[in-house]
Amino acid sequence: MIAVVGATAAGKSDLAVDLALRLGGEAVNADSMQLYRGMDIGTAKLSPDEMRGVAHHLLDIWDVTETASVAEYQRLSADVIAGIRARARMPVLVGGSGLYVRAALDRLEFPGTDPGVRARLEDELAEVGSGVLHERLRTLDPAAAEAILPSNGRRIVRALEVIEVSGRPFSATLPAHDYRYDAVVQIGLHVPRDELDERIALRVERMWEAGLVDEVRGLEKLGLRDGLTAGRALGYAQVLRFLAGEWDEEQAKAETIRTTRRFARRQESWFRRDPRVQWLPYNASDLAERALALVS
Repeated sequence: MIAVVGATAAGKSDLAVDLALRLGGEAVNADSMQLYRGMDIGTAKLSPDEMRGVAHHLLDIWDVTETASVAEYQRLSADVIAGIRARARMPVLVGGSGLYVRAALDRLEFPGTDPGVRARLEDELAEVGSGVLHERLRTLDPAAAEAILPSNGRRIVRALEVIEVSGRPFSATLPAHDYRYDAVVQIGLHVPRDELDERIALRVERMWEAGLVDEVRGLEKLGLRDGLTAGRALGYAQVLRFLAGEWDEEQAKAETIRTTRRFARRQESWFRRDPRVQWLPYNASDLAERALALVS
């Protein structure tokens, strides 16, 4: 099977469609926010026309009030991939959520939970904010803190929970890279930093023009603000603060660009640590051909 990975705004979705068309494949989403129904503009979901007839799986499966679970995603992706392979088709995993990519591709076992510890940490998160907990995580597990945004309270709580329950660093729960499938090819799209920053700014501007604020306003009525995962998604969290009167619209847009650029750097760092990823320039005129050469 194939995985197309890399930072946001690198062009992963388009390449995945190209490869699926040429290889008789079906796409499997590995973007944690595209799992949510109605979160279309802010997650840059492909339109039906952009999918060009390629079947796409694991899109729009959760309500915005549901808390994301990478263990649940692992189970769902395994079922979907098995179905694609049973049809003698090529699974093409595509996305930039590093842990979700590994959950789909690798032999990972996720640590259990302790409801009492989780509840206490979530209460503390509500009381003191994610920044304080992130600093604690930085002290206990610097590698985990580097991989998790300071604003991502849910993942910070999870990391601290694992540390407390298991007595081990959260970063140590990810074992050595070990594919669960034979003949996996991971293709990473490299974008120079300055170009990536420009692409992110342009993408955010286009999201605003496409109606991101109205999309968030509609999802707010469906419980987005209370969603522990969806409500903290890039773009959505910033627009919610604008709608609440905390920021003006230009500030919300600027913060979306800033935090997305920061997130993209973390994505790059995550995928660069995986020696199995084979990197290609995102803007190569013969990108699809180069990718196909890696597969063959």
